[in-house]
Amino acid sequence: MAYQTIDGVRVWGNPDDGALAQARTCAEHGRVVQTLLMADHHKGYSQPIGGVVAYDGQISPSGVGYDIACGNKAVRTNLMAADVMPKISKIMDQIARHISFGIGRVNNDKVDHALFDDPDWDVYLNVGRQEHDKLKSLARDQLGTVGSGNHYVDLFEEKATGRLWIGNHFGSRGFGHKTASGFINLAAGREFLANAPGEKMDQPPILLDLDSELGDMYYRAMKLAGRYAYAGRDYVIEQVLSLLGAEADFEVHNHHNYAWQETHQGRNAVVVRKGATPSAPGQLGFIGGSMGDISVIVRGKDTEENRSAFYSTVHGAGRIMSRTQAAGRMNWKTRKRSGGQISPQQMRSAVKSYNVELRGAGTDESPFVYRKLQDVLDAHAETIDVLHILKPIGVCMAGADEFDPYKD
Repeated sequence: MAYQTIDGVRVWGNPDDGALAQARTCAEHGRVVQTLLMADHHKGYSQPIGGVVAYDGQISPSGVGYDIACGNKAVRTNLMAADVMPKISKIMDQIARHISFGIGRVNNDKVDHALFDDPDWDVYLNVGRQEHDKLKSLARDQLGTVGSGNHYVDLFEEKATGRLWIGNHFGSRGFGHKTASGFINLAAGREFLANAPGEKMDQPPILLDLDSELGDMYYRAMKLAGRYAYAGRDYVIEQVLSLLGAEADFEVHNHHNYAWQETHQGRNAVVVRKGATPSAPGQLGFIGGSMGDISVIVRGKDTEENRSAFYSTVHGAGRIMSRTQAAGRMNWKTRKRSGGQISPQQMRSAVKSYNVELRGAGTDESPFVYRKLQDVLDAHAETIDVLHILKPIGVCMAGADEFDPYKD
């Protein structure tokens, strides 16, 4: 087995002390079946990123986290990367102009979608008419927008074939965040739209019984946010395909901040994955690296180790440097940063050396702040097969100084 068991936590890769401590805390609360850390793990809020906790009949809004249904979609196009390289600068300019990046942004093109007639919107009516109307309006306004943090739209060249791929990474936007904070408020006896007190990074998980009224409401709301995230990623991919005049002949689409009801080792469990990709035998996943590294399409193996991983794998390379360490602290009055370890010049040099056309992004998303993706993939070699290796040729993200208190 490639993993080690530390205090009952199954750990792939090199243990991070902070994330391991958070995983131990998760393991000590609720009806826990198993706690795991994928090889890209690092500290998160309450449940570590790269952390997987399986519960018996319970669900954790803090475990799923604030960016409900954050995930990835990738499509293979009918174009060759070599055909777009001569005009890559113009194409990335078009993507940056046409797709809305950044916190709080709304889509200038209003998107109608069948999910706005979904019966699970009744969950919010049960909370209150004001809450229902506010969240539904926010969801309508932001459908098809990408947000900030490490959320992106990328163009890739497949190493083996030269084919052009499109990939994106984001979740359920402000709708998902307000859903998460609302149910965390309700669990603590506060009003849904109340200003929550400052939560501590290492606090125990918030748990709801799945068969309770509040647990059922959260589960339905989470699934609605999941469908919303899928719709948003679908929309953005379609927009980029249209800009390119291309068609897709293959796609991979998955959440990695979510909770699933699954059967493992002969028993039912609620598997809460925060920054972890589902990898059941035959299941496909898209795992992104940094802007200066490969991304991959993987498929889950039918192995004992994959069963031991509760059919879970990495969702990315994993941070090794915090945003503040990399970019420094921002003074929002002067709009200046200080104390960052990575300079914009270092970042530009690294991206240029990898021959990537970059739009937006700050030094807190530079290649220096992430592990090498191949290293974390190697730790999961017995759980997944790598089917396609993708090299970024164009990366588009929110601007360097975009204020976003909810970056993941």
